[in-house]
Amino acid sequence: MATTNYIPRLKTRYKAEIVPALKDQFKYSSVMQVPKLEKICINQGVGEAVSDKKMIENAVKEMTTITGQKAVPTYSTKDISNFKLRKGVAIGVRVTLRGNTMYEFLDRLVSASLPRIRDFKGIKPTGFDGHGNYTLGIPEQIIFPEIDIDKVSKLNGMDITFVTSAGNDDEAKALLTEFGFPFKK
Repeated sequence: MATTNYIPRLKTRYKAEIVPALKDQFKYSSVMQVPKLEKICINQGVGEAVSDKKMIENAVKEMTTITGQKAVPTYSTKDISNFKLRKGVAIGVRVTLRGNTMYEFLDRLVSASLPRIRDFKGIKPTGFDGHGNYTLGIPEQIIFPEIDIDKVSKLNGMDITFVTSAGNDDEAKALLTEFGFPFKK
């Protein structure tokens, strides 16, 4: 396997610009205290997959195309008769990104995908969980340039969770703002 010395743009920017800026802003004594992005978890619920198994295959293919990493189906853990759901049936797709893949996805999300949302005025700053993590809901998967609109059979939304090492929401918001997140004022 050939090794490449490629480093994503946002990873370089994090080390060169974001760490010193956050260190000054929050008066950290060490650069090790500066919060960092640990992982990005992307989930997509495909409720119609209960009756149509092809939906999961399409969702896995689309999610893999969007993230650049193989997505895996998620399975139901119990029977729910109202939804005609049986235990062990695939009902969603998920993928967890770390390292260079995570920075590449974040770069494409902030610079190319979010501006493609119709009537986009910024993302809501209310998606923090109190522990420094942020969850963003995407209404349609077609905002990603990697997806060919003509091949999409059903529009599905997804939840993207940004897990940071920040101790509180203020530090996490400052970190994500430095990465270029367009939060509403």
